Amino acid sequence: MKERTKEFALKVVRLYTSLPKSVIAQTLGKQILRSGTSVGAHYREAVHSRSDAEYISKVEGALQELEESGYWLELLADSGVCKAEAVAALRREADELTAMLVACARKAKAKTRR
Repeated sequence: MKERTKEFALKVVRLYTSLPKSVIAQTLGKQILRSGTSVGAHYREAVHSRSDAEYISKVEGALQELEESGYWLELLADSGVCKAEAVAALRREADELTAMLVACARKAKAKTRR
């Protein structure tokens, strides 16, 4: 997960650097840059958490950032700033990471209920 979230962040960085220099593209780009690079940071914080509750909180923070990233990717495509095909792989990766992190959170929550 650490490598996948880092690779996701790097792909977001590359997307941002490829965007046109228009105000709209840069505004949307800064949003995806912020949220997309935060996913891995939240996950790494989760890995080093001091309690199950803190772990769950950090994983859920990563999930929020992924949800937000998905929104900005949709806007980039739907606004015509990027072609849908250009962001499709990032959207799929965001979906896969979401599924993996949901599983992590569920497992941790189940553990705390025992």
